[in-house]
Amino acid sequence: MLLAASCHVIRVGFIINEIMRLNEDPNVQGLALDLPESLYSSKVLNAVKPEKDVDGLSDVNLGRLVRGDAYDCLVPPTVCAVMELLEDLGGKNVLLVGASGTVGAALQCMLQREGATTLSCRWKAPELQTKLNHADVVIVGSTKPDDVPVSWIKPGTTIISCSRDLVSGKRLLQLTLHFQNVVESERWIQSQQYRKWDLRCLKLQLLSPVPSDIEISRAQSPKAVDVLAKEIGLLTDEVEIYGQTKAKVRLSLLERLKDQPDGKYVLVAGITPTPLGEGKSTVTIGLVQALTAHLNINSFACLRQPSQGPTFGVKGGAAGGGYAQVIPMEEFNLHLTGDIHAITAANNLLAAAIDARILHENTQSDKALYNRLVPVVNGVRGFSAIQLARLRRLGISKTDPGTLTEEEINKFARLDIDPSTITWQRVVDTNDRFLRKITVGQANTEKGFVRQAQFDIAVASEIMAILALTTSLQDMKERLGKMVVANDKKGEPITAEDLGVTGALAVLMKDAIKPTLMQTLEGTPVFVHAGPFANIAHGNSSVLADKIALKLVGEKGFVVTEAGFGADIGMEKFFNIKCRASGLVPSVVVLVATVRALKMHGGGPNVTAGAPLKKEYTEENLQLVADGCCNLQKQIQITQLFGVPVVVALNVFKTDSPAEIDLVCKIAKQSGAFDAVPCNHWSAGGRGAVKLAQAVERAANQKNNFKYLYSLELPIVEKIRIIAQKVYGAQDIELSPTAQSQVDRYTRQGFGNLPICMAKTHLSLSHQPERKGVPTGFILPISDVRASIGAGFIYPLVGTMSTMPGLPTRPCFYDIDLDPITEQVKGLF
Repeated sequence: MLLAASCHVIRVGFIINEIMRLNEDPNVQGLALDLPESLYSSKVLNAVKPEKDVDGLSDVNLGRLVRGDAYDCLVPPTVCAVMELLEDLGGKNVLLVGASGTVGAALQCMLQREGATTLSCRWKAPELQTKLNHADVVIVGSTKPDDVPVSWIKPGTTIISCSRDLVSGKRLLQLTLHFQNVVESERWIQSQQYRKWDLRCLKLQLLSPVPSDIEISRAQSPKAVDVLAKEIGLLTDEVEIYGQTKAKVRLSLLERLKDQPDGKYVLVAGITPTPLGEGKSTVTIGLVQALTAHLNINSFACLRQPSQGPTFGVKGGAAGGGYAQVIPMEEFNLHLTGDIHAITAANNLLAAAIDARILHENTQSDKALYNRLVPVVNGVRGFSAIQLARLRRLGISKTDPGTLTEEEINKFARLDIDPSTITWQRVVDTNDRFLRKITVGQANTEKGFVRQAQFDIAVASEIMAILALTTSLQDMKERLGKMVVANDKKGEPITAEDLGVTGALAVLMKDAIKPTLMQTLEGTPVFVHAGPFANIAHGNSSVLADKIALKLVGEKGFVVTEAGFGADIGMEKFFNIKCRASGLVPSVVVLVATVRALKMHGGGPNVTAGAPLKKEYTEENLQLVADGCCNLQKQIQITQLFGVPVVVALNVFKTDSPAEIDLVCKIAKQSGAFDAVPCNHWSAGGRGAVKLAQAVERAANQKNNFKYLYSLELPIVEKIRIIAQKVYGAQDIELSPTAQSQVDRYTRQGFGNLPICMAKTHLSLSHQPERKGVPTGFILPISDVRASIGAGFIYPLVGTMSTMPGLPTRPCFYDIDLDPITEQVKGLF
């Protein structure tokens, strides 16, 4: 699309504002100016984005041309026209008369590149006659004065006029070349899609012993995020800057890159972890640092946003660790760009709407309720768009509020929510055990409407799951509307759409849907987006972040994402839930193990967060390691159920002996892993994960037989049983009466064909955290079953699983502080 702004008497400020507006319009590929001569100022010309400057008159385009970057710039159409007309310029003398500014400079540059000798001269210059007499070619940039006779020009000289009083036919040529530049502009935009990044990686200053995570993060100077965005092929109008080191990326990018082949898709999972975690995030970061900073392969890490619950509780942050981190780590771990706060606001708005609706229906007649739901505004009474949609769902085709019958008013105005069936809870992003059961409605103003309720942690909200699984803004809005919050007194589901809150929820989430761009310690790109827990939700970062990253890295690049906790939890949900939602097929699974965790599974003493490790974990013990490898073997087998190659990454600690490391790698390969590689990225950055990166690259070229674990058409109970037996190793499952009743209800309501998202402890393959290794012969108890219809899965609760964590005796917040002078955060890890 070519836009020409024709104006004659108009203020420069207005022109610049209009240019800036068109710069940000993704539908405008090129911008040509047609202005009075007096308005062609440097300020106006340089207001046009270089990639949209089809006039080629900006300083940036001229600079690129002079530097020799002809591929990366747009040449002024006038200059292109002159060069089209001239041939065989080698050794010729070319005189530019009255051709100044950008056009004159560009002409000289292009002519000299073709071997011509160029001179420039003003019309009033005393040496004009001599120069005209010696020129083989004369290029006229402005109208010839009458006092300059044609006889000054020697016979046979080629004369080309570039003045604005164009002769017949030249206007057509110039317009043609304008459009040629539009095409070149489009090609430039497309060229950003199919290229290896020109990425300036950051150097690490490795220290031994390795300092704290926050000291390492603070010692590195990150690139400005707009520089990083440009390096990886993002256009200016696709990025929304949040400070110096964070930016939101707009979803319009997906439309621009829709024809770009996807890169390779890598999932990082793990064995059953200790309470300390085994370093999946660290491996993810180390792997992309190795791929991009050391092997020169385009790669992107896609991580979840951490909840503030664990950050101030036991586990700490989730930015990776050592020399494999996302930076700045305090910004990563605290607030980020506010997505979790947006989810909390949206979730609690819906919770408030539920209780308020019950109160108002309990205390008003049909007529009073209807009059308040559909009020007269400025003398006019009308339904809102969401109310009209509700009428259509009820089979009422009327659009005039005054024409509804009493029966229709009753159907429209009353949801008749059964309070005992409410499944929608309020949320807060803090570990607070005293909110696990609460009573709401005790104030006198609530007129005796009291009920028991609870808080969940914010990342357990269905809205978080929707954010992680949605594929577009429209899809998110539809999913938000489908969320089932309760049943009515007839047993039919009540949705957010019925409550009329869908549009408001979408408004609160409109910025949260955009992935946040950050960088690793070595300056490679990271998307941080969504943060559902894996034990009480599906535990994966967003589909949108993965899809955008897969386009940006290109066909030969890699996107590395991470699934929470062990492969039995996060990876299983990645395959059966996330891959169904996205349609994406993973290339490789990287399975993270540690000698420490394997010793625990081999019968070592309990590992407790905050307590020193027992000597079994700090001294060589090959028998414990060998016995514990049963858990590693089981997790490899689980991966093989899905037909994807698996590479084991052994996250090495300084207390691990060479014999222990060799033993784990040997057993992993014997158990079916494509390869097993010790990794030292924590202490050495990307250089310590180069062998892992090479193994992943080889594995990605292997045959992939990806398949889902179960068919969606199977009954809910059968799908739960398949996961329990094939993944966890259970003998069978046992549903409580409550769980069976919920399964029957969801099946009757038409929700039986959804995938399963098990809420289970992450500390064991079974439902009992203390059972390590590979438990067998157990019956998996299903205490309750819930439905996240908007997110698109059924949600069984295993055993006594809680959706609100609690604080320990000594939480992390004891060590977190702020320096009031420097404003630096202390104590995060």
